[in-house]
Amino acid sequence: MNDADLLFVGVAQLGALYRSGQLSPVEVTRRCLERIEALDPALNAFITVTAEQALRQAALAEQELRAGHDRGPLHGVPIALKDLIDTAGIRTTCASRILHGHIPQRDAVIVRHLNAAGAVSLGKTNCSEFAMGVPHPDYGQSNNPWDPARTSGASSGGSAAAVAAGLCFAAVGTDTGGSIRIPASYCGLAGLKPTYGLVDVQGVFPLSWSLDHAGPLARSSADAALLLGAMTGQPFQQEVSLNGKRFGIIQRSGPGMQPEVTAVFDAACDTLRAAGAEVVSTEVPGLEQVDAALLAVLLPEAAAIHAQWIGSRADEYADITRQQIEMGFAVPAVTHVRAQQFRRWLTRQFLEAFRSVDALISPAVAWVAPKEDPAFTGGDGAVEGTRSSPHNLTGLPALSVNAGFGEGGLPVGLQIVTRPHTDALCLGLGSAMETAFALQKARPAIGS
Repeated sequence: MNDADLLFVGVAQLGALYRSGQLSPVEVTRRCLERIEALDPALNAFITVTAEQALRQAALAEQELRAGHDRGPLHGVPIALKDLIDTAGIRTTCASRILHGHIPQRDAVIVRHLNAAGAVSLGKTNCSEFAMGVPHPDYGQSNNPWDPARTSGASSGGSAAAVAAGLCFAAVGTDTGGSIRIPASYCGLAGLKPTYGLVDVQGVFPLSWSLDHAGPLARSSADAALLLGAMTGQPFQQEVSLNGKRFGIIQRSGPGMQPEVTAVFDAACDTLRAAGAEVVSTEVPGLEQVDAALLAVLLPEAAAIHAQWIGSRADEYADITRQQIEMGFAVPAVTHVRAQQFRRWLTRQFLEAFRSVDALISPAVAWVAPKEDPAFTGGDGAVEGTRSSPHNLTGLPALSVNAGFGEGGLPVGLQIVTRPHTDALCLGLGSAMETAFALQKARPAIGS
């Protein structure tokens, strides 16, 4: 099996090939490392590649599987970690000059779970500086495998690019206002922001502790479910039929919406109807207030986290990162408190909407991947996150899946939102939609 086929199989299929003896984790890990060496100069997806550690982990996985010691679906599967996640003995830079040489002494909880599951970590993926929405010049932008002249998204763009290009089988990202789902949409992936608190983020550098989530990026919802299971130690596989399900459309239109995105979304809704689902328009009050509320929560929390460095090492930040952090000091306490109150009210509005539908759906982003990702405090940045940010404020599980392609051949994401703690249902709906949309064989231009 050549790389173009092997490195795009699903996680379950890869595991079956391991357990039948047709493939070995060492062989697959070597092929991933060779592909990283060949393609990453164009993608800039990785900050640190841990080749020696990956081969050691792969060799151990191979030995254990042959001996009948099976750690589960991620055993021997090459993955990657966003470079905000602490890895003992391996630098964790947060894509910032400030932490350029930082080497944690302890693994993040996520990493401990993944190690226990037998996953093979290929390295640390590029991201916007401290997840603040813009790349630091020292590290640069991660590029999109569907068109390397465009961004793969922020801030988990390195993770998304690595998965989409077949450099790894899945990757961990973080999401504070859309930073898993936006790159997933741009790169044609499944990207889940889980229910708030489901994934332990201890050892993940915070952007905004009351909004931060960590979750999986994968080439299918089924693979995302397996990675989420390894990250948490819980199962998330659930078979779901679209027949008889009721979906509520929200945020179909609005500022910046590209006609090609609307066309793909509408066609996806038609496919859902053809599969036996009911698709109706749904109103959720208060969505026009979300962008302001998100910033009123996020910016002061980020400013508190960075206060010491802003006072002593401000010139080491990218200019826009520094400006965004400094904006947080100017947010009045009353504004912050009112935004927190708004979050509770907004959550009630969503829970009320779920009384009449099984899930809410929307375009994941108003446009396909742009040349550069906008700063989230700017006008374009607010529009980019308009459909993802509400679910950081509420903490609801939200998944972006590939719904099709725009006129330029670039992916368009559809977002699925379900009730709190129904992450398995959300992923199951994603799998059912992916089957209905029949896009699994599509691959990006680079490396195909």
